[in-house]
Amino acid sequence: MSETVDSDLYTRTKALLEPGDIELVGCIVHTTLDGQQDLEMHELTVAANEVIADHAGKGETYIEAGNDDTDFSSNQFQGLTLDDEEFVWECQQLLRDGAFDIVFYYEANVDQEALAADLAALDDVDRVTQVP
Repeated sequence: MSETVDSDLYTRTKALLEPGDIELVGCIVHTTLDGQQDLEMHELTVAANEVIADHAGKGETYIEAGNDDTDFSSNQFQGLTLDDEEFVWECQQLLRDGAFDIVFYYEANVDQEALAADLAALDDVDRVTQVP
Protein backbone atom coordinates (compact mmCIF):
# COMPACT_ATOMS: atom_id res chain seq x y z
CA MET A 1 0.00 0.00 0.00
CA SER A 2 1.36 3.41 -0.90
CA GLU A 3 2.52 6.02 1.61
CA THR A 4 -0.01 8.48 0.14
CA VAL A 5 -2.95 6.13 0.69
CA ASP A 6 -1.80 5.35 4.24
CA SER A 7 -1.32 9.05 4.98
CA ASP A 8 -4.76 9.95 3.59
CA LEU A 9 -6.48 7.18 5.57
CA TYR A 10 -4.61 8.18 8.74
CA THR A 11 -5.60 11.84 8.29
CA ARG A 12 -9.26 11.00 7.67
CA THR A 13 -9.31 8.63 10.66
CA LYS A 14 -7.76 11.32 12.85
CA ALA A 15 -10.59 13.68 11.83
CA LEU A 16 -13.16 11.14 13.08
CA LEU A 17 -11.56 11.33 16.51
CA GLU A 18 -12.09 15.08 16.88
CA PRO A 19 -13.34 16.07 20.34
CA GLY A 20 -16.95 15.20 20.99
CA ASP A 21 -18.95 13.82 23.89
CA ILE A 22 -16.25 11.25 24.64
CA GLU A 23 -12.52 11.20 23.93
CA LEU A 24 -11.69 8.66 21.24
CA VAL A 25 -8.58 6.97 19.86
CA GLY A 26 -8.38 4.42 17.09
CA CYS A 27 -6.55 1.86 15.03
CA ILE A 28 -6.45 1.15 11.35
CA VAL A 29 -6.36 -2.61 10.89
CA HIS A 30 -4.75 -3.33 7.52
CA THR A 31 -5.80 -6.80 6.40
CA THR A 32 -4.68 -9.33 3.83
CA LEU A 33 -8.32 -9.83 2.78
CA ASP A 34 -9.44 -8.93 -0.73
CA GLY A 35 -12.85 -7.69 -1.85
CA GLN A 36 -14.15 -11.22 -2.37
CA GLN A 37 -13.56 -12.30 1.24
CA ASP A 38 -16.66 -10.85 2.91
CA LEU A 39 -17.15 -13.83 5.25
CA GLU A 40 -13.56 -13.61 6.47
CA MET A 41 -14.02 -9.83 6.95
CA HIS A 42 -17.07 -10.51 9.10
CA GLU A 43 -15.15 -13.08 11.17
CA LEU A 44 -12.28 -10.63 11.65
CA THR A 45 -14.69 -7.90 12.79
CA VAL A 46 -16.22 -10.31 15.33
CA ALA A 47 -12.75 -11.25 16.61
CA ALA A 48 -11.76 -7.56 16.86
CA ASN A 49 -14.99 -6.89 18.79
CA GLU A 50 -13.90 -9.38 21.43
CA VAL A 51 -10.41 -7.85 21.66
CA ILE A 52 -11.64 -4.27 21.94
CA ALA A 53 -14.41 -5.15 24.42
CA ASP A 54 -11.90 -7.01 26.58
CA HIS A 55 -9.53 -4.04 26.64
CA ALA A 56 -12.39 -1.58 27.28
CA GLY A 57 -13.55 -3.64 30.27
CA LYS A 58 -17.24 -3.05 29.57
CA GLY A 59 -18.48 -6.64 29.66
CA GLU A 60 -20.23 -8.54 26.91
CA THR A 61 -20.97 -6.78 23.65
CA TYR A 62 -22.90 -7.31 20.49
CA ILE A 63 -22.35 -5.91 17.00
CA GLU A 64 -24.91 -3.64 15.37
CA ALA A 65 -24.59 -3.51 11.59
CA GLY A 66 -24.92 -0.31 9.61
CA ASN A 67 -27.64 -1.76 7.45
CA ASP A 68 -29.75 -2.30 10.61
CA ASP A 69 -29.93 1.44 11.33
CA THR A 70 -30.60 4.36 9.00
CA ASP A 71 -28.10 6.52 10.95
CA PHE A 72 -25.23 4.39 9.62
CA SER A 73 -24.04 3.21 6.24
CA SER A 74 -23.30 -0.28 5.01
CA ASN A 75 -19.91 -1.56 6.13
CA GLN A 76 -20.20 0.53 9.29
CA PHE A 77 -20.58 -1.32 12.58
CA GLN A 78 -20.80 -0.60 16.30
CA GLY A 79 -19.94 -2.68 19.33
CA LEU A 80 -22.45 -2.03 22.10
CA THR A 81 -22.74 -3.50 25.60
CA LEU A 82 -25.43 -6.12 26.15
CA ASP A 83 -26.54 -4.60 29.46
CA ASP A 84 -27.34 -1.04 28.43
CA GLU A 85 -26.30 -0.67 24.77
CA GLU A 86 -23.40 1.58 25.79
CA PHE A 87 -20.90 2.51 23.07
CA VAL A 88 -17.73 0.39 23.05
CA TRP A 89 -16.39 0.86 19.51
CA GLU A 90 -17.33 1.75 15.97
CA CYS A 91 -15.72 0.79 12.67
CA GLN A 92 -15.83 1.20 8.94
CA GLN A 93 -14.65 -1.49 6.56
CA LEU A 94 -12.92 0.06 3.56
CA LEU A 95 -11.64 -1.64 0.40
CA ARG A 96 -8.42 0.17 -0.55
CA ASP A 97 -5.90 -0.93 -3.16
CA GLY A 98 -7.54 -4.35 -3.39
CA ALA A 99 -7.45 -5.18 0.35
CA PHE A 100 -9.71 -4.34 3.26
CA ASP A 101 -8.72 -1.84 5.93
CA ILE A 102 -10.91 -1.60 9.02
CA VAL A 103 -10.92 1.71 10.87
CA PHE A 104 -11.85 1.20 14.52
CA TYR A 105 -12.33 3.92 17.07
CA TYR A 106 -13.14 3.60 20.76
CA GLU A 107 -12.86 5.41 24.08
CA ALA A 108 -9.39 6.66 24.92
CA ASN A 109 -9.26 4.94 28.32
CA VAL A 110 -7.67 1.76 26.94
CA ASP A 111 -4.02 0.71 26.84
CA GLN A 112 -3.59 1.63 23.17
CA GLU A 113 -0.26 -0.21 22.74
CA ALA A 114 -1.59 -3.48 24.15
CA LEU A 115 -4.84 -3.26 22.20
CA ALA A 116 -3.01 -2.60 18.93
CA ALA A 117 -0.70 -5.57 19.59
CA ASP A 118 -3.66 -7.87 20.24
CA LEU A 119 -5.42 -6.67 17.07
CA ALA A 120 -2.21 -7.23 15.07
CA ALA A 121 -2.10 -10.84 16.31
CA LEU A 122 -5.50 -11.71 14.78
CA ASP A 123 -5.69 -13.89 11.67
CA ASP A 124 -5.70 -12.03 8.34
CA VAL A 125 -4.17 -8.85 9.81
CA ASP A 126 -1.17 -7.46 7.95
CA ARG A 127 -0.42 -4.60 10.35
CA VAL A 128 -2.10 -2.09 12.67
CA THR A 129 -1.63 1.67 12.61
CA GLN A 130 -2.48 3.44 15.87
CA VAL A 131 -4.33 6.75 15.65
CA PRO A 132 -4.00 8.73 18.87
